Amino acid sequence: MPSSAVPDPTGPATPTGPAALSPVLPSPVQELSDERFGRRGLRLLLKRDDLIHPELTGNKWRKLAPNLRAAAGRTIVTFGGAWSNHLRATAAAGRLLGVPTVGVVRGQELADRPLNDSLARCAADGMRLHFVERSAYRRKAEPATLAAVLRAVGAEDAHVVPEGGSNTLAVRGCTALGAELAGRAGVVGVACGTGGTLAGLAAGLPDGCRALGIPVLKGGFLAAEVLGLQERAFGGRRGAWSLDDRFHFGGYARTTPELHAFADDFTHRHGLPVERLYVAKLLYALVTLAEEGAFARGTTIAAVVTGRPFPP
Repeated sequence: MPSSAVPDPTGPATPTGPAALSPVLPSPVQELSDERFGRRGLRLLLKRDDLIHPELTGNKWRKLAPNLRAAAGRTIVTFGGAWSNHLRATAAAGRLLGVPTVGVVRGQELADRPLNDSLARCAADGMRLHFVERSAYRRKAEPATLAAVLRAVGAEDAHVVPEGGSNTLAVRGCTALGAELAGRAGVVGVACGTGGTLAGLAAGLPDGCRALGIPVLKGGFLAAEVLGLQERAFGGRRGAWSLDDRFHFGGYARTTPELHAFADDFTHRHGLPVERLYVAKLLYALVTLAEEGAFARGTTIAAVVTGRPFPP
């Protein structure tokens, strides 16, 4: 589908349109004075996507907005783990726009346990939670498995959004992030879960600017995922992008005392509360790469702040 056919996430408000929520776009850009970069002749900018909307923060807004418009008021069915930022954002969007939402949660064993804070927030926002066995969850993209899930939740005509929100609509929606940074930075760093934000960001950046993805999951599989997303969205690879797999700190939702200490220090230096599962790993990676001499003197680096700490 040509890009001109993609719903504009910032277009005119409709009864169920995300523009009715008054997002702050383009998101602000904030320069920090940090000697770890300054002494190497580098500038550090923060792309404050966490300020787009108080409940649909960061890349979740950019990926959800075009999907919300495409859903046109139909039930949205989506997928995630027990601590999924994406599930929380989808549930909040459903409450704000009056759109029914269903969250398919990895782990049938969780159905008999008290909801954690993240899933409790989803439920409070009106999301119906449907727990599935982990083996079935791994097959969620298979047509037969997906059809069975939709039947089980009574939503065969739903608009389906994949785990993490990364589909063709989302990738195209994230190109605006790259366009907003045109002329501002030579390198743009972003933490990556499913790769959709990186795929769109890189496609939206101008020539001469490159995107650096920091995966928060281990396994080294993300390059193929990002390339596949770009192929489906644009017909092939777009933009200059690369990944550095060294900074996952054990995998998704995993942290270490070292990472927490780094995030606390960053907050002390700059007054910015740092989200730990994505943003802290990105910032730690950029500081490490600066110390390794990975960036040429004179480079301006923009770090995309994709979310805020939860709970606030």
